[in-house]
Amino acid sequence: MAALGTLPGGGAAAASVPQRQRRRGSPSLASAFVPEGARLVCGRQLRPAPVLASSSSVTLSGPARRRFLRAAPAAAAASGSAGEAKPRGFAERYPTLVTGFFFFLWYFLNVIFNILNKKIFDYFPYPYFVSVSHLFIGVLYCLIGWSFGFPKRAPLNSTLLKQLVPVAVCHAIGHVTSTVSFAAVAVSFAHTIKALEPFFSAAASQFVLGQPVPLTLWLSLVPVVVGVSVASLTELSFNWTGFINAMISNISFTYRSIYSKKAMTDMDSTNLYAYISIIALFVCIPPALIIEGPQLVQHGFKDAIAKVGLTKLISNFFVVGLFYHLYNQVATNTLERVAPLSHAIGNVLKRVFVIGFSIIVFGNKITTQTGIGTSIAIAGVALYSFLKAKIEEEKRVCLL
Repeated sequence: MAALGTLPGGGAAAASVPQRQRRRGSPSLASAFVPEGARLVCGRQLRPAPVLASSSSVTLSGPARRRFLRAAPAAAAASGSAGEAKPRGFAERYPTLVTGFFFFLWYFLNVIFNILNKKIFDYFPYPYFVSVSHLFIGVLYCLIGWSFGFPKRAPLNSTLLKQLVPVAVCHAIGHVTSTVSFAAVAVSFAHTIKALEPFFSAAASQFVLGQPVPLTLWLSLVPVVVGVSVASLTELSFNWTGFINAMISNISFTYRSIYSKKAMTDMDSTNLYAYISIIALFVCIPPALIIEGPQLVQHGFKDAIAKVGLTKLISNFFVVGLFYHLYNQVATNTLERVAPLSHAIGNVLKRVFVIGFSIIVFGNKITTQTGIGTSIAIAGVALYSFLKAKIEEEKRVCLL
């Protein structure tokens, strides 16, 4: 009676080799010593599982037969479920549509934030306190999310905290100076000045980090510098407070990028940005109290409440702060979904959208020279972003 299963390498299989050789001709040396039913993969023999013989050659006793019949359907079902692919979700089936939605949400949140934020200064001209309110609402949003486990809070140790403090300080300075600039000049002009950020980034890479910047990147920055200069000369809302603070913001965000590269961590972007926001909030509170505290206590809050009411003042702070946090978070999530080149181009288009919508909403009058300068600067940023992303992509391919 035949055995229930024939192990590979058994006598019957070995004996059948010469017969197959005579039938098929002269096989290779490896195949001559491979038992029947086995396979060679990369020169290694795979051992198949024991095979159940047919009922004509195998006789099962009553209890054994019943156990076999009960186990067979379960084994077949398990095999079938293992072979079937898991149903894909909407994001996996339509990745382009989901990525497009992220870009739309990023633009929408950023445009709404810039518009609402600028309107607050009409009745509450205190940019340092407004900056604190942005971060406070963002931190409140993070704490509520953590309390419900969405997302789950990542642990923070002393080593990571030391790495995040410089990032958060630069983030705080960049945010406050940006807000001061938005309060002092037109939103469109502030974003035109902030288009110089790639210039400071390249300068920091070359002279601070010691990383050579290709000549093509430097040349692509020439239109940016020229465009901002041309726009500044004829900008109707120009003042030195707005211009200088926008430049400080560019420098601060450049150093934020430098320290971010040094802060190596596997923490997800949502938790990372939450911790940076918390630290930045504590950095922003002291200057706000020192610079604007006495004015706010004397008449700042009273004047604002008299103009719009307490309820509207608080709700406006809440909405603007929420939009600020969400647009930064969505921008980070979008970066994780696309290649650097796509994100760079998207960032340029975002600036174009913000400038365009701010001009329409606020009715800012711009001269022809300012419009030409802004267009040249944005075109230069687009060229720089394209070239830089291509260079980084080539480096990544070479490392693979």
